[in-house]
Parts: sequence; C-alpha cells; structure tokens
Amino acid sequence: ISISVEDNGIGIPREMFGKIFEPNFTSKSSGMGLGLTMVKKMIEEYGGEIAVRSEIGKGTKFIIMLPDNL
Repeated sequence: ISISVEDNGIGIPREMFGKIFEPNFTSKSSGMGLGLTMVKKMIEEYGGEIAVRSEIGKGTKFIIMLPDNL
C-alpha cells in the first residue's frame, strides 16, 4: 500500500533530510518537533517505510509504504 502526501510549500533543504525524523527537531518557531518522529515510528512498527522528496520553492512529498497484509 502506498500513500503520498504533498504540498506546494517552500520545500525542505536536502541537508535537513537526515534530521526531520529526529525527536525535538523543528524548523518552526513553535512546536515540539515530535510529529514526524511519531509518524515514522508507527509506520515502522507496521513493517512500513516513509520517504521524503522535496524541491526548494516547489514543495515536499512524503511517501508512506505499508505491507498489504495488515
């Protein structure tokens, strides 16, 4: 099963890709930086994967892949 979520925002710089799933990391002025950490943990607990693709000035796309035997 593949689910993709994308936006047309400012994008994520490639050098941040390794940090976006870490606890307490945020690029915003508010928030705790736990959302993507929790999402990744849940997906992996179901045997899935999450990937990110982003282009500065064009937006970001998250692709969630889950096994079809859930």
